[in-house]
Amino acid sequence: MSSFAQAPAATPQWRPAFHYTPQAMWMNDPNGLVFHRGVYHLFYQYHPHSAVWGPMHWGHATSTDLLRWQEQPVALAPDALGMVFSGSAVVDADNRSGLGPAGSQPLVAAFTHHAMDADRAGGITHERQSLAFSLDGGLTWTPYAGNPVLPNPGRKDFRDPKLRWLPERQRWLMALACGDRICFYSAADLRHWTLESEFGAGLGAHGGVWECPDLFPLPGPDGRTRWVLLVSLTPGGPNGGSATQYFIGQFDGHRFTPDDTQVRWLDFGPDNYAGVTWSGVEDRALFIGWMSNWQYATQVPTAPWRSAMTMPRELVLRTGAGGQLLLASQPARELQALVQTPLLDLGAQRLNAPLDLSAALAGADGRFLLTLSTPALQGFTLSMGNDAGEQLRLGYDAQAQRWWIDRRASGEVDFHRSFAAQHSAPRLVDGGASHLALWFDHGVVELFADDGLSVMTSLHFNRQPWRQGVLQAELPMAVDSLRIQPLRDPR
Repeated sequence: MSSFAQAPAATPQWRPAFHYTPQAMWMNDPNGLVFHRGVYHLFYQYHPHSAVWGPMHWGHATSTDLLRWQEQPVALAPDALGMVFSGSAVVDADNRSGLGPAGSQPLVAAFTHHAMDADRAGGITHERQSLAFSLDGGLTWTPYAGNPVLPNPGRKDFRDPKLRWLPERQRWLMALACGDRICFYSAADLRHWTLESEFGAGLGAHGGVWECPDLFPLPGPDGRTRWVLLVSLTPGGPNGGSATQYFIGQFDGHRFTPDDTQVRWLDFGPDNYAGVTWSGVEDRALFIGWMSNWQYATQVPTAPWRSAMTMPRELVLRTGAGGQLLLASQPARELQALVQTPLLDLGAQRLNAPLDLSAALAGADGRFLLTLSTPALQGFTLSMGNDAGEQLRLGYDAQAQRWWIDRRASGEVDFHRSFAAQHSAPRLVDGGASHLALWFDHGVVELFADDGLSVMTSLHFNRQPWRQGVLQAELPMAVDSLRIQPLRDPR
């Protein structure tokens, strides 16, 4: 009998069609997101030799439309300074780093070198910031000979540099996760960094260590510009495990000042973590996250790959309940190219009895967009099923004023005790009118309610596609429209 563990059976039924996955092996945080010469670059934490976390590399994929992704060779690998942890990439348009020939525009990546041996020995200075550069449009990368460019000042958690050019100061900004706070550094040349300020000690959610910051400006509904700071943490999320919080405030080029200290979440679902925005995209804040949760990420039952990314999303500021300013998420506009002719298209009517959606779902092959608009939201349940007897339930609880997703009976759920659960998100707008969009791909649903103010991302591992469905309101509910549209496979 062989002493080697048998490789798990391949699970093509759970490989999403319009969410990025590597062909094989482990993936986590998105890194180095940069748009350059018409190409979106997606780098990510990658272990090319195992389907569980291990010595971190930067994997790499490219796309020209955010729909079809081409996996590229590994961009960065561990070296004498350590593993290659998370970071970011920018176009150094004026070659201020000096890493390219005169007149060139190198791509420059900042990342964390993590010295695992020093970590295991109990030290606290094993994370340092380093650079790599590319002179061929991001296809190949060269580590900077002078690494690290930012030594560790004595912080055990000191990682995930996110770069941004500040034109008013003619300096680069680095937002860096420093344990229980974010440190802001600046440099004129990407190589010599000065600490500007710190933010977050005692503010916001602190159920776990802070990670993967991102700071960017957005116009508000009133036309004024605010700055948004994303901070991921694990554990401590609103539904357990990993999640991403955000702060809205002002940034003067040196210091971030929040408008308030209220805890706010980017996505209330269990499966959106470590997300950041693309650099080089000037007309919108284009975001993508790692679609998993550290509670069970190493045990999800997919093979030969493990983990996917969320759909790309556009982040905008909107007014929510009580006039408060909130960050909303919507699927990136490019995803509309996937939407096909409706299989079900109902106009204004009143739901007085359960509505069977099975005929439409039977033709969707498990990939579909379900949208519901109502002038007067009531409590309701949408139950998805299949011939295997599995069920995914979701809906709105009018008494609690919360959206919810229940995956306890959704298929393969027993690989980890935290997976089989019901999760919820508060409704964040006033009034009865509501719009709901549910994007289903193999193994995942992404919920966008009230124009993206309440968002939930939820994995589920159903053994057969959802071909049965029933929509039932607790009380008679007016519906302006109900539509089910299949989503084409872009691959």
